[in-house]
Amino acid sequence: MSDPLATPLTAMLGCRLPVIQTAMGWVAEPVLVAATVEAGGFGFLGAAVMSPVEAGAKIAEVRRRTARPFGVNFHMFQPGAAELVDIVIANREQVRAVSFGRGPDAKMIARFRDAGICCVPTVGALKHARKMAELGVDMLVVQGGEGGGHTGSVATTVLLPQVLDTVDLPVVAAGGFADGRGLAAALAWGAAGIAMGTRFLMTRESPVPALVKQAYLGAGTDDILVTDQVDGMPQRMIRNAALARIDGRGPIGSWMAALSAGFATKRATGASWPELLKMAQGMRSHGGLSLSQAMRAAAAPALIQRAVVGGDAQGGLMATGQVAGRIEDLPSVAELLEVIERDARARIALLTAAPSRQRKLA
Repeated sequence: MSDPLATPLTAMLGCRLPVIQTAMGWVAEPVLVAATVEAGGFGFLGAAVMSPVEAGAKIAEVRRRTARPFGVNFHMFQPGAAELVDIVIANREQVRAVSFGRGPDAKMIARFRDAGICCVPTVGALKHARKMAELGVDMLVVQGGEGGGHTGSVATTVLLPQVLDTVDLPVVAAGGFADGRGLAAALAWGAAGIAMGTRFLMTRESPVPALVKQAYLGAGTDDILVTDQVDGMPQRMIRNAALARIDGRGPIGSWMAALSAGFATKRATGASWPELLKMAQGMRSHGGLSLSQAMRAAAAPALIQRAVVGGDAQGGLMATGQVAGRIEDLPSVAELLEVIERDARARIALLTAAPSRQRKLA
């Protein structure tokens, strides 16, 4: 009998388990990525918030920590994107895949594919899945509305089968997954595996400061909401003082916030003002945002950085999936993936057992 956890995802990305650790700025760092791939999953380095020099150094650090394949996340509007692409391709013998939300064009996708690097974008709507399939990507991560950070409004249980019925590509389910039951369910839908961010953020290898991890642990599902006040696009966040201030500001306050966050992003990335404006204009044209929204979108990561790096659980923003509301522990990555594998195999065995066997196990 074939291994039910051997899927197109594991074959394409060279991992043992069909579980992806998604890229999260300042969280998907080399220690977490290396721990994920060593434990059998597939991890993406969160390079979308890094300068090319920093990304190159952290790709090298992942390679020092593990010989297994891993992925890199970026977006085409970040400062130094072209240089970062060159760095990724120069590391193609171990960088197996790139992920992106605001992605490259067909020419860039073809360049990655020619280098043997899989393109695995994340989409949150059916129309975006169709577009990415037309551009020639290798696999899709489909994030339902339960997912963290920028997210759509369609639940995974509706969006996932829609995309599976539409595209002829391996599809990975994201949004609301945290355990082996979810993996078994995703495979039953016809997905090639699951992708998780919040669950990996809440592990011991995650670099998020302890105080902020405790805030994630303390959040119930009623403490997690979606708002478009941060940058004009829906984002799922944990309710805190910073989010309350953002929700209460007017147009002038929004512009002040955009400028303030722009200064913070400039300090964090080393980008020049022309580079920041270029990034904002690119996001504006790509996402149909106003200039104020685009400036805030370009700079919003700095507000998240204040929490996940600075440890300020009230002054910074905490992006999260809804699933944080039911996570109650901080295991190591190896412990997490071991439990997911064991539970998924048990669920699949139960579902595929003969009826008499099912009654005994139930």
